[in-house]
Parts: sequence; C-alpha cells; structure tokens
Amino acid sequence: MKTGGYPHSGDLVLAKPHRDDYFSRMGLSEQGLMGRREAVRRVCALLAPLVFMVVFAVAGAALAQPSVTAVRIGAHPESTRFVLDLSENIQVNVFTLADPYRVIIDMPALEWKAGDGGQGEAGETQGLVERYRFGLFQQGNARLVVDLRKPATVRQAFVLPPEAGHGYRFVLDLQATDRASFMKTVQVPPAGPTAQPPAAVQSAPQKRGDSRRTVAIDAGHGGVDPGTISVDGTYEKQVTLAVALELKRQLERSGRYNVIVTRQSDIFIPLGERVEIGRRGKADLFISLHADAIANKDIRGGTVYTLSETASDKEAAALASKENKADIIAGVDLGAQTREVTDILIDLMQRETMNYSIEFATLLIPSMERSMQMRANSHRFAGFRVLKAPDVPSVLIEMGYLSNSQDTRYLNSDQGRREIAAAIAQSVDDYFQRHDSRLSSP
Repeated sequence: MKTGGYPHSGDLVLAKPHRDDYFSRMGLSEQGLMGRREAVRRVCALLAPLVFMVVFAVAGAALAQPSVTAVRIGAHPESTRFVLDLSENIQVNVFTLADPYRVIIDMPALEWKAGDGGQGEAGETQGLVERYRFGLFQQGNARLVVDLRKPATVRQAFVLPPEAGHGYRFVLDLQATDRASFMKTVQVPPAGPTAQPPAAVQSAPQKRGDSRRTVAIDAGHGGVDPGTISVDGTYEKQVTLAVALELKRQLERSGRYNVIVTRQSDIFIPLGERVEIGRRGKADLFISLHADAIANKDIRGGTVYTLSETASDKEAAALASKENKADIIAGVDLGAQTREVTDILIDLMQRETMNYSIEFATLLIPSMERSMQMRANSHRFAGFRVLKAPDVPSVLIEMGYLSNSQDTRYLNSDQGRREIAAAIAQSVDDYFQRHDSRLSSP
C-alpha cells in the first residue's frame, strides 16, 4: 500500500475504515492505543534521566583514580611500620636515596583523601619517619617521599588484600641500621612504567617573520614538592602557579609575546628541566616565581634575585640553598647527574646575559613597588640553579612571605595576583622597548 511519504516509526498507516476493522479484530480502539502510546512516552521521559545517571555513574567509576584514604604509622623501638589505606590494588616501586636519608614510593596517579594534603609531619613518637610528602611526580605517576630520622633499611614493602573489614593497604616496614648498611641499599630508581614530563605550554607557535619576543614563566615547586606551607595551609606551589597563569594571560593579551610556562598543573618539574624548557623555547627572558617563608613573621614584601655565585647576604645564600634542594625534596637522585648539569660554572656564563638580567631587575622593582610592598634592598644576588641558563636573562621573584599573614592574604587574593602579574608585565614591556630602541639607534 502506497502512502504519502514515510510513516513515523510504530505508526499504522491505514485508511479510516480499514483502521476501525483492524482495531476491532485486535480488541483495541484507536483512542485506547493512542492512550497507551502516550503513557509509554511519559514513562520513557521519566526514566531517561535515571538511565543517564546510571551511565554517567558507571563511566565515572571506570575513570576514577585509585585513592589513599588514610595514613597510619606504628613505631617500635628499632622498627617502624608505615601504612597507606587504599581504595584498590596498585603497583608500587620502592627505593632509597641518601643525603638526606629517604624512602621513595612511586605509584600510579592517586587521589589523596587522607586529609593532610599529602604533606605530613610525623610526631616524635612515630619512630624512624620524620615527615612525608605526596604529589604528582610526572604525568600519570605519583610519588611519596618519606624522610627518615636516621638510616633505615626497607625490610619489606607489599600490598595487603582486603580482609577483616579493611580494604587494600600498602605496608612499608622499616628497620633501623647504620650508614654503611644503608648506603648498600641505595640504588638508581627502578625503571617502572613512567611517562615523559608534560611539554611546556606556550602560545600559538611562532611563524617565520613573527616578531614576538618569547617569555618563559616558571611557577616554582609543584607536585611532590609543595614549597613553603603557610600557617593557614596555603601551599607555595599553588600561589606560584596561579600568578604564572595570570601573567601568561596578561602578556598574551597584548599580542606582543610568545609565552612559555614550565608547568600548567600541580606537577613536579626538576630544576634543570625548568632551565632547559626556557632554552629549548629560545626564550628572550626567564621569570621564576616564588613565595618564601622566614622565621620573623613580621617581615613582608617582595624581593628580586639575579644570579651570582657570591651571595649578596646570608639571607640570600640561605634562600638559594633552600630553593636548590627542590629536587632532593622530590626524591630526585642528583648523584646520577654530571657536574655540568648540577653546577653550571659562573665563569662559563656570558657576562652580557648577567647584565641583561640585572637590567630587567632594575626595571621590575620600581614597577612592583607601585602596586605592592617590597623589601628594603629588594635586589639581591645568589646562586640559584634555576637562573643558570648561560644564554637567557633570568630573574627569580619572591613575591612575598607566606610566613606573614598580610602577604599571605594578598598572595591568595585575585586582586593581589592580578596586580603582581600586571607589574611584571609592565616591566617586560619596558625591558623590550628599551632593547628595541637600543637596536634601532645608529
């Protein structure tokens, strides 16, 4: 039977007399069938959200990361048991590093739900463990670093299956030992399933003839290295990343710069890799952002550092020493690196690069003073590893002190972060305008 066009799915296309005869033989009426159809449509409409909720719940469960739900430390006279409660079974790699004494536990990316942010201080009664810290070490892999009070061997490390009302548990048993015995256990980190660090994030790639300058922005710390932690729980790594991304946004908005950031998420990047990111990106300027802490909580304000193997003062020397330990904090084996990587000698650095770094610092300080408090003698010098690119002018900016409540509030505020970024962006403009005018002069 021909009809005009295609019927809707499930519709009967019959002439009126034939429809009445058909419904009669089936014991139905057309009105009754239409009512049933409407009822089915209403039920489907009611069930649809529930179906989507089930689908999304199943998908979410499939994509959810395993998690750490609790940390427990049990101390005995010469041994300590360190336990992580887990949501599911995981694979781990455990090894030790010296100077300082550390146990490193590498594992898949985990969500930390233990309530301490993954940064724990063990009490004096908790045996061989002094403190621990957790974070994303590289894409897809997390790291837990356990600092030891004294040398200890890993007697055993294993994952227990669920039993007696407990879920999966990772157990680390430590036994006190002497330095000689500990050093025999130190090893190169095992080659587990790891991923490459994420590529540096930058603006749209430069094309031939692109006159934009390239600025590398380094958000200090990250991942397993939290940096300074304020009394209210603010992590330095969070502050530096927020300001770095705001500075990137402001520089890109001008259209004059190609911008590279060393990280765009809470992930650890080794100091040497931060330097190389700037160099590989052919950066014209490298800006490393930090927020320090100091014993005197009344001290506040920003400071700008440039490179020198001879520190300008004891405070600058102490800060450089602290910042240069970031790789140790994250459980990196510096012994595997060559002297050329770990200690780029100052006499190999181009004098012109150092002079350009100082020139940018002298422009930066008055710009920052217009919007925020700066320290007295706010331009200082020290041997920061992250400033040691021999061919890229570099500065390290301590934006304030997380040990000071006023600085902490300012650094945590959207306004404070915008103002800091704006001051730096203005200095970048001034620096390159000065260079352009110098190049154009006869």
